[in-house]
Amino acid sequence: MNKPTHNPIRPIVHEDIPALKRIIDATDMFPSEMLDDMIAGFFTDEGSNEIWLTYDTDDDKVSGMGDAKAVAYCRPEEMTDRTWNLLLIAVHPDCQGEGMGAALMNHIEEHLAARKQRVLIVETSGADALARTREFYRLCQYDQESRIRDYYEDGDDKITFWKALQG
Repeated sequence: MNKPTHNPIRPIVHEDIPALKRIIDATDMFPSEMLDDMIAGFFTDEGSNEIWLTYDTDDDKVSGMGDAKAVAYCRPEEMTDRTWNLLLIAVHPDCQGEGMGAALMNHIEEHLAARKQRVLIVETSGADALARTREFYRLCQYDQESRIRDYYEDGDDKITFWKALQG
């Protein structure tokens, strides 16, 4: 009898939070203490449109037991027609280059397209340290749409990438 295929991408659960914080700390995205407030609505608001996903590599464990290797978060943009913003995607440095980030991006894009959503944007820093991140978005076929100079702080621009979700 064949074992069912494990889909490593799944919605996060409370038990994932420590592993997600480790990913955020390891990638130096932002202070991981901010995650609790960011994610609170996802767990408390049954009508939340937010998408929180993890890439969990361990198919022998029950989901949510802390084996998350990557995290992604997106939500609809207010006052737009079916435009979404990917606010967080991070892969633990030990797992970068293994396709987890691209798999998460593809999963989100397919999920949104199936629900007739139009656009997914991604915002990131123009800092030299994030050149690899910007190249990742280009490889995922996102177009650089804008640059706002000195957005995050003097010398640190905000770069916005854009992708249409429907043919």
